[in-house]
Amino acid sequence: MNVTYKPLLPETEQPIIIIGASGIVKDAHLPAYKMAGFKVFGITNRTTFKAHAMAESHNIPHVFENVAEAVKKAPKNAVYDITVLPDQYIDILEQLPNGAAVLIQKPMGNDYKQAKDIVAVCERKNLVAAINFQLRFASFVSAARNMIDQGLIGDLYDLEFKVTVNTPWELFPVIKQHPRLEILFHSVHYIDCIRSFLGNPKRVMARTTKHPLKDLSSCRSTIILDYGDIMSVKINTNHDHDFGTKNQESYIKWEGTKGAIKAKMGLLMNYPDGLPDAFEYIIKEDNNENDWKSLNLEGSWFPEAFIGTMSNLMRFKEGSDKILHASVQDVLETMKVVEACYKSNASGGVLITEL
Repeated sequence: MNVTYKPLLPETEQPIIIIGASGIVKDAHLPAYKMAGFKVFGITNRTTFKAHAMAESHNIPHVFENVAEAVKKAPKNAVYDITVLPDQYIDILEQLPNGAAVLIQKPMGNDYKQAKDIVAVCERKNLVAAINFQLRFASFVSAARNMIDQGLIGDLYDLEFKVTVNTPWELFPVIKQHPRLEILFHSVHYIDCIRSFLGNPKRVMARTTKHPLKDLSSCRSTIILDYGDIMSVKINTNHDHDFGTKNQESYIKWEGTKGAIKAKMGLLMNYPDGLPDAFEYIIKEDNNENDWKSLNLEGSWFPEAFIGTMSNLMRFKEGSDKILHASVQDVLETMKVVEACYKSNASGGVLITEL
């Protein structure tokens, strides 16, 4: 069986300018770009000493005092990599050259209204703009997509995300107190990934909840996405399983009429060290219904999937890719689903007392 899952790299060199010097830059962006051979031209950050420290530790040749200086000194074919929080996006986008290529960190705004404003700026300035939804490009997702596209598991009728882990939110102090924590900053990955397979759902039903001992707006969510009477799609997250790793779970499961695929997302277990991923599949035509097989894949969600988002942007900019998969226009639909989740959470279900 031939499974293709590695991203194609750009044919031209497009130097990267990073705007922001957060932990995700150190842990994922820069390691991924080094693996891919991408050239990082420079970096800027509102707290300048952080940019200098990042540049020194990762051999980035230029540090800029602000976005304006970065734009002024950028090569003409530079790609901008925005890695700050959503409230800063529009101000930064307004400073970029018209027609520039830009990769924006997820989520695309704090709510659907802000997401629409971001898209409006990108379209007015004719920016080639994508959102950094890397899960679409993780090796286990790309491998599953390729198998499904080949028809190996038949017609897809069930897609499930299950996450039962202990997430150390203290590692993310900037977003820890956000009023829309779990769905907007975590389950949004799963919503976006589901849309990349199935398009938009007809409606959503969602509930996101707190933990009695934690000062968090939400840390567990159950989301059902309605794709009709046959397709079952659900997301179930629990970030509070602080009882060891034995019964933790972190997986995506695709079921079809001819087989099934299950991918373990090891990154989220024992975070930030993580556990190994696993990719298993079963095809009924193999005549052994209990014979699940394993496929060894190279790379994981962090950092390798970050190659895919940047590479697709660069290839689209140069013309070698015809589709910008996580374009701001496409991700606007992801943000619409996120907003629907919060609306469903607020409106609630049917009261038993009303029956």
